Amino acid sequence: MSFRIQPTAPARPNRCQLFGPGSNTKLFPKMAASAADVINLDLEDSVAPSDKDTARANVIEALNTIDWGTKYMSVRINGLDTPYWYRDVVDLLEQAGDRIDQIMIPKVGCAEDVYAVDALVTAIERAKGRTKPISFEVIIESAAGIAHVEAIAASSPRLQAMSLGAADFAASMGMQTTGIGGTQENYYMLRGDEKHWSDPWHWAQTAIVAACRTHGVLPVDGPFGDFSDDEGFRAQALRSATLGMVGKWAIHPKQIALANEVFTPSDAAVTEAREILDAMETAKTNGEGATVYKGRLVDIASIKQAEVIVAQAELIAGS
Repeated sequence: MSFRIQPTAPARPNRCQLFGPGSNTKLFPKMAASAADVINLDLEDSVAPSDKDTARANVIEALNTIDWGTKYMSVRINGLDTPYWYRDVVDLLEQAGDRIDQIMIPKVGCAEDVYAVDALVTAIERAKGRTKPISFEVIIESAAGIAHVEAIAASSPRLQAMSLGAADFAASMGMQTTGIGGTQENYYMLRGDEKHWSDPWHWAQTAIVAACRTHGVLPVDGPFGDFSDDEGFRAQALRSATLGMVGKWAIHPKQIALANEVFTPSDAAVTEAREILDAMETAKTNGEGATVYKGRLVDIASIKQAEVIVAQAELIAGS
């Protein structure tokens, strides 16, 4: 372990982030009643330019009037390259009360993007006497974003989460695909006559997880576009969870249960983790630094792995 201790990420459930356009108010009560941990009310890509003002007003009213229970409430503002984002921030923080928890900043390409939003948010909080600090989530959606991912992860104490936006990321990278997430038809290796598909998003996800874990930020997998493909969603979510991501977006209600299933440790996994901790406690009592559990070596590093699973299960159970 480095002398500089790795900070812990925020202790809150983030298995599923459910998105809904701010222009479609009929969805809001259904989103509030869903099993998603985080609600993302969207003012950006899912809202037409002509509907931006109306969507913003809708979101503010919904935050003030709908019972969202214990859900973590996030609003995705428009990008910093648009004329809409400053008004999104100003109106939300001056009119939405304390129910808003987080601002999601799209298409972040450098740490300075986060700084710009942070400066505006801080000024409004001070001017209005807001006592509940707003957190940030950023979306990595460009070549610049992934190139500067560690600087972005360290950009603000407000930053709590970071997601990969696969569609815009693919476009920025010049990837030859129209798919949003998942394996890609032409991204394969041959072994004899057999095709083996690998994951084109793996390297970007790994970079995001490493940057997030270095700076105490929650790494989140983004959208899976084909909401008719449950097994494809589950497969990508399982890969993401294995890499260290804590949750995934849902762009359709049917994806909520899938995300919650994957990012909730199974009873078997929790039982095994607790047994490893018990076995290591016994070894410690006996003055041993390692022991054997079910035919495999476990040591101090195994304790850390098991503690991650147990802590995640307890966090979810407590919520």
